[in-house]
Amino acid sequence: MHRRSFLGTIPAAALLGAGLPQQASAREEFPSRTLRLIVPLAPGGGTDVVSRLVANEFGRILGQSMVVENQSGGSGTIGMTTVIRALPDGYTLLTGTPSLSINPSLRSDMKFDPLKDLQPVSLLTRVPYVLVASTASRFKSVQDLLTAARAAPGTITIGSPGIGSGGHLAAELFQLTAGIKLVHIPYKGTSPAMVDLRGGRIDLLFGTTPAVAQFVKSGMLVPLGMTSMARTAILPDVPTIHESGVPGFETYSWYGIWAPAKTPRAIVDRLNETIRAALRQPSVLAAIKADGGEPEPASPEDTGQFLAQEIAKWRKVIVSAGIKPE
Repeated sequence: MHRRSFLGTIPAAALLGAGLPQQASAREEFPSRTLRLIVPLAPGGGTDVVSRLVANEFGRILGQSMVVENQSGGSGTIGMTTVIRALPDGYTLLTGTPSLSINPSLRSDMKFDPLKDLQPVSLLTRVPYVLVASTASRFKSVQDLLTAARAAPGTITIGSPGIGSGGHLAAELFQLTAGIKLVHIPYKGTSPAMVDLRGGRIDLLFGTTPAVAQFVKSGMLVPLGMTSMARTAILPDVPTIHESGVPGFETYSWYGIWAPAKTPRAIVDRLNETIRAALRQPSVLAAIKADGGEPEPASPEDTGQFLAQEIAKWRKVIVSAGIKPE
């Protein structure tokens, strides 16, 4: 299976050498106590699972425990703010998600700039969405959907976990790319949206592979297409939307690690190296792939560039679709 990287995986810079005594010292001393990983979402979701997997490996590799703290609320801004306000010493880290790239264009009450107030460390993994339909609907393929949507614009419903969620933005990007108009139905979370989809009260949903794969495999939902550019091992028979009549369409949910701005580079590189080591562990790889994801370690520079590109991408979608926060 062909696999595209976010931006490539550039090796972390060497930390030791002539002219860098301060960095060498920082590396020798870090870490000397427990680290905190702030997850800006409630426990139990995909972000939480990936964060705890990585945290366990951090503790093993670094010889210091890493505690995962869930701080949900404000579309992730509460947890983000905790990290931004923390000392830039590498002991308080953030699990970043697509909300880090969506909120700057959606929320007028944001008091920070993620590109300036956070230090990128590394990406962790990306997970594709699946466009799924209710078994009560008449749609069996992306082409079925496109034909119906073009014949009767604004009559087909698509749910999401809420306004500004990754699933919502995927739906808006799909409509803009395909040149169709659907009716968005926001819910307060993935679970109620899935209940109504399975009950036939809405027609469609973009769900991540961990959220929908079990329902697809059991026949409770109809898979129309993957949002990845290549088919995935978890649902190998499901075509991509790209190959199904919407060329170039691609989007993912993703996770990464950020630190407070001004965290010393030696510590950032130490963390980056640890993430790369954690993502190579068979147990972590197996868990990520079981959910349909791919490990995506990246240099701090590539991680920052990726976030800047995601912010620009979603800003265009939000403005074009006229999305307003709840």
